[in-house]
Amino acid sequence: MVDVATPIKWLLRLVAVGYVFFLVAWPVSFIVVETFADGLTTLTDTLADPAVQAALLLTAEVAFWAVVINLAFGVTISMLLVRYEFPGKRVLSALIDVPLSVSPVVVGLALLLVYNGRTGWFGPTLESLGYQVIFSTPGMIMATCFVALPLVIREVVPVLTEVGDDQEQAARSLGANARQTFLRITLPSIKWAVVYGVVLSLARSLGEFGAVKIVSGNFTGETQTATLIVEQKYQNFDQEAAYATSFLLAAASVLCIVVVSLLRPKEHA
Repeated sequence: MVDVATPIKWLLRLVAVGYVFFLVAWPVSFIVVETFADGLTTLTDTLADPAVQAALLLTAEVAFWAVVINLAFGVTISMLLVRYEFPGKRVLSALIDVPLSVSPVVVGLALLLVYNGRTGWFGPTLESLGYQVIFSTPGMIMATCFVALPLVIREVVPVLTEVGDDQEQAARSLGANARQTFLRITLPSIKWAVVYGVVLSLARSLGEFGAVKIVSGNFTGETQTATLIVEQKYQNFDQEAAYATSFLLAAASVLCIVVVSLLRPKEHA
């Protein structure tokens, strides 16, 4: 008797692998091929470009602060959603997913309307105090924080729910304060969820384009991130520099995920 499930299983595997290959692996492989078509020449020439250097440094700065902010608020909001009951809890949980459904361009435009130095709600007041948000690094960090907001939370919340609060209650009954309980009980139990959320947030922050383009002004050497310089180089028919910069961004994101996957204990995989 022929097992009908076996051919169907292999067909489904073939469809899944083919889908990922044609949608992700194949297009990205062309970036790698074009980057190294002339050996390391394209990559080294691109890295020697002052505009590319400034864009990469700014991208790293924006991504770093966005990840730090999302880490702090992500863990805090996760604890709030799992450990406490309060009015509006479901609304807060739904709002966290808004960045996944709203276009980043809309986010950038909303920040522009609120923090514009001339016509924004808070922009004129902040600029009178010496703080410029739009067309500056703070605005770019805010835009990046928004698009990467759910990633830490959606990694931590299921783990917090699964581990429960029995050990935390036991620690408190033995005299541990809130800080000791969090550092010695809660954090170790969710550390890999936090790490993976941070990695996903970092990868998302490095690749942000739409929202950052709106709020940055895209000034070369000042508010131009790596994704923006890719667009500029490509439109200016400097495809080699665009390919090389794209490769650097993709490599950084993939490397982070690979390193975490290798270091992550098997029981937490």
